[in-house]
Amino acid sequence: MLEFTWKLFSQTGNIDTYLLFKELERENQDTAEKKEQEIAEIDYPVF
Repeated sequence: MLEFTWKLFSQTGNIDTYLLFKELERENQDTAEKKEQEIAEIDYPVF
């Protein structure tokens, strides 16, 4: 989805498309960080 949104923005220059791209990018980053945290908790459980 990120690739498509970026391609659409680069072809149109539409600022709303760019803002959507940045929002999706931020959500992707948050999801990756959350997954890393969950894996760390599984490896080293807190008691």
